[in-house]
Amino acid sequence: MDNIKFHLLSMLLIIHYCFMIGFTMSMTVTNLSTDQSTLLEFKHHILDPHSFLDSNWSTTTSVCHWIGVSCGARHERVAVLDLSDMDLKGTIAPHLGNLSFLVSLNLSGNNFHGYLPKELAKLHRLKLIDLSQNAFNGKIPTWFGNLTTLKRLYLGGNSFQGHIPSNIGECNNLQILAVQQNRLSGHIPRSIGNLTRLKEIYLTYNDLDGEIPWEIGNLITLEIISAAHMRIGGLIPHFIFNISSLKEIDLLNNSLSGKLPSMILASNLEVLLLWKNNLSGNIPDSISNAYKLRILSLQENSFYGLISNALGNLSLLDELRLWSNQLTTKNPTHEWSFLSSFAKCKNLRVLQLSYNPLNGILPTSISNLSASLEEFIAGNCKIKGRIPVEIGNLSNIATLRLSQNELNGSIPAIIGRLRKVQGLYLDENKLQSSIPYNICHLEKLSELSLNGNMLEGAIPTCLGDLTSLRSLNLSTNKLYLTIPFTLWSLKDILKVDLSSNYLNGSLSQDIGNLKVLAYLNLSRNLLSSDIPGTIGGLNNLETLSLSNNRLQGSIPKSLGDLLSLETLDLSNNNFSGNIPKSLERLSYLSYFNVAFNRLEGEIPTEGCFINFTAKSFVNNYALCGSPRFDVPPCKKYGSTGIVSTKSDVYSYGILLMETFTRKKPTNEIFVGEMSMKHWVKESISNGTNGVVDSSLLESEAEQHYMAKANCISSIMRLALDCSAELPEERKDMKDVVSILKKIKIKFLNNISRA
Repeated sequence: MDNIKFHLLSMLLIIHYCFMIGFTMSMTVTNLSTDQSTLLEFKHHILDPHSFLDSNWSTTTSVCHWIGVSCGARHERVAVLDLSDMDLKGTIAPHLGNLSFLVSLNLSGNNFHGYLPKELAKLHRLKLIDLSQNAFNGKIPTWFGNLTTLKRLYLGGNSFQGHIPSNIGECNNLQILAVQQNRLSGHIPRSIGNLTRLKEIYLTYNDLDGEIPWEIGNLITLEIISAAHMRIGGLIPHFIFNISSLKEIDLLNNSLSGKLPSMILASNLEVLLLWKNNLSGNIPDSISNAYKLRILSLQENSFYGLISNALGNLSLLDELRLWSNQLTTKNPTHEWSFLSSFAKCKNLRVLQLSYNPLNGILPTSISNLSASLEEFIAGNCKIKGRIPVEIGNLSNIATLRLSQNELNGSIPAIIGRLRKVQGLYLDENKLQSSIPYNICHLEKLSELSLNGNMLEGAIPTCLGDLTSLRSLNLSTNKLYLTIPFTLWSLKDILKVDLSSNYLNGSLSQDIGNLKVLAYLNLSRNLLSSDIPGTIGGLNNLETLSLSNNRLQGSIPKSLGDLLSLETLDLSNNNFSGNIPKSLERLSYLSYFNVAFNRLEGEIPTEGCFINFTAKSFVNNYALCGSPRFDVPPCKKYGSTGIVSTKSDVYSYGILLMETFTRKKPTNEIFVGEMSMKHWVKESISNGTNGVVDSSLLESEAEQHYMAKANCISSIMRLALDCSAELPEERKDMKDVVSILKKIKIKFLNNISRA
């Protein structure tokens, strides 16, 4: 009997087990079907330009095998949805809230937009939400506070507005909060101090203001705080540096003020970015306690006092940026002692000290700086003395900038040992002697700036061997002789500035080889001869300045091929002939100057010439054209290209007006129809001398006032006759001389009778 009972019980258990398996399988299929329909509904709300989903999300395969979808092993439900970086577009369907077993949601790097649906608040199992780098807008929903299992929340790179919701502090398991690069405003909520498990917080590039709340001091596991490029003000709270777990502090480009707090407990700090604030005071010696610091950026503040030798104890330091402060040295006439302390910083790659009143002299101990040093920037530091020869030991240097100091003496030849240097900037100093040929050993040199010194002699021909050179500035020196023809072989150079020297000779036909050149300034030299027609081959040229030379001949028509040209200055030369109409094609040309030449004929009026004024054409030989250029009209002489014999008389008439009025035709008072000639004519017609310079006629009480007034009035009438619109109406030069003699005699007679 017992056996029968045992067998019956066994059969019942087997039947129950089979039933439960069948029921469970039925429920799994049903629930998985719900997940499938949810995802298909989600798909209907988006565009898939690359067909990632169209070709894969099919009802013929299990949803667990769809791209971007992973199911949990226990419940066989959708647990992970990762559609990051698929270029998807659209909105999030509220149906997504039905994925009740979802643990991880990643839609980052797409083009989703609109608000976040409130149905997502039902996803209580979520540990990760990554919606960064999309176009979501509206406010950050308060329902995030309901997701108490959430560990990582990434909302950066969207267009969220409004305040950070205060109930974010209820996500007590949150470890990473990233809301950077949005349009958030208001203060940092104090409730963030409740997130005691928080390790990283990113608030950068928003419009947050106010002060850093003291509650952040509760975040004892915090490793990274990034709140840069905003309007955070007040003092840096001392408790921040009491969080011993902190590795990175980024508060740059805010409005923080006051002194830098003590760093006694900052033993794990690796990155400290505080530049572009209003911080002041000394850099505390306690900074040496942050012995793991790799990057220290304090530039663009108001720190003052000595550069502490304690910085030399930061043996792991990789980048040190202190530029644009008020830091000084112990003795402004002695060597920089602090530089010796950096000998212990064996990993130092970047040292930037520019725009501090350091004064003093570069020490010979500069040779003890790290062999790994790549950037040494010390411009505008009032450095005196010579460049020490020990600088040649910086074997790994890529950028050396000592601009805008008071360095004197010669450039040491040993500088040629800096074989890895790419940028050498010694401009705006008092350097003398010639440019050393050893500089041509710098085969990787990309930018060379020696302008604003007192260098003399010839430009080394070997500079043409520096094929990596992209920018050459030797302007404002005392260089002479000709421009080496080798320079025109630097086919990849972008900028050449040799202005304000004493260079002579002609421009080479090879100038056309510089196909990518964007900037060429050879002004204020002694260059002569013609501009070679090959200059039209400089297709990328944006600025061309050849002013204040002795260049002659005609302006080449090929300049009209420089379609990228924005600035063209040919003033103060001896150019003759016409202004080529081909220049009308230069649609980007915004500055044009051919003043003080010997040009003649009609000034072009189309294209870019619509925007030019009389200033561009003053003091030429016989230009004619539109009245707005303050030149005579082109009629029977100008229209045929025949130069009037009376064109010099016109210029002389203008010169007389300039002399007695102390104004030029380009003066700002001459606008519209009111030209200098109209102004003078109107004054004479009214019987006044209001246009005459006050130093010539001070007051009617002045002795011989009437004699002077009549004399000047006669000269002004003569000036108007000389500058008549039509050449045939102008006086001959012989008549002008005769009239002037008569005016003089009359003036002297009037004085003698008085």
